[in-house]
Amino acid sequence: MRLIKTLSAAALTATLSTAAIAHQVKEEPNQSYRQSYFALIGANAGPLFGMAQGKIDYDQKQAATHIGNLQALSSIDVTSAFPAGSDKGTTRAKPEIWSNKDDFGNKFAKMQDAINALSADTKGISNLGGLGQSCKSCHDDYKAKDYLY
Repeated sequence: MRLIKTLSAAALTATLSTAAIAHQVKEEPNQSYRQSYFALIGANAGPLFGMAQGKIDYDQKQAATHIGNLQALSSIDVTSAFPAGSDKGTTRAKPEIWSNKDDFGNKFAKMQDAINALSADTKGISNLGGLGQSCKSCHDDYKAKDYLY
């Protein structure tokens, strides 16, 4: 099982590298990196939330794919893409991230825990509430609402 997860993570990384590189802005590499990362999180969590809300028909195979992708993505520590000075430029990250690094890191760890719980759930999306709560908690404190999307 561990080998399958490792191979899945490698395949996801290889597949998504081209898209991530295409999104990179040379002048703002950290901002581009984290925006790409969170766009991928959203692209995989969104359909799961849609299935849970009945807006999208539940598809066990698709749910498993999205959960596997989230598992692979959660192994990447995106908090390293928030170094000092990267609070300027094209970003929706609030300045509080840099003044509350420990809390931001803890919220990221809670997202990882929620994804792990979701991955361990053999019934599909019944543990999705924990992921939603962890995302909302971080968005409420650290994501500006008035930029881009």
